[in-house]
Amino acid sequence: MGTLSNRRGTVSFDNSHAPGLDWRKASRTDLDPILKDCVIVAEAPDAKDHPHHSIPDGTRMVALSDDKDANSPVLYFSRAEIRKFIEGAKDGEFDDLMASDEEMERAAAGAGAPAAA
Repeated sequence: MGTLSNRRGTVSFDNSHAPGLDWRKASRTDLDPILKDCVIVAEAPDAKDHPHHSIPDGTRMVALSDDKDANSPVLYFSRAEIRKFIEGAKDGEFDDLMASDEEMERAAAGAGAPAAA
C-alpha cells in the first residue's frame, strides 16, 4: 500500500495505475479524504522499456497524477524533464495559468464552477 503526504501528515493512498508509490502533494493542500484538490507526485521506478527513444533504461523517473480519483491516469517524466518544468514555474512562465483569488475562494467553498456572468 502506498501513501499520500504533505508536510503536515501522511495517509494511506494507492493509485490503481501505480500501486505502492509514496505520493506527495503541496503542504498548502489538505489530506482530508473529502477534499481532494491537488496534483500529486511520486518517485517512480527507473525507466525500463520506455516507449520513447529519449528515455533509456535506468533513467530516474517521477510520476504525476491527480488525488481526486485513485484511478486517475499516471504520467511519467524523467527527472530532467521535471527539473526544466519546475525551473520554468519558478521563473513565472506559467503564472497566467494560476487561479485568481476569486477562483481560489470558490474552490475553498467547494463551488468549483465559474461564476455566472
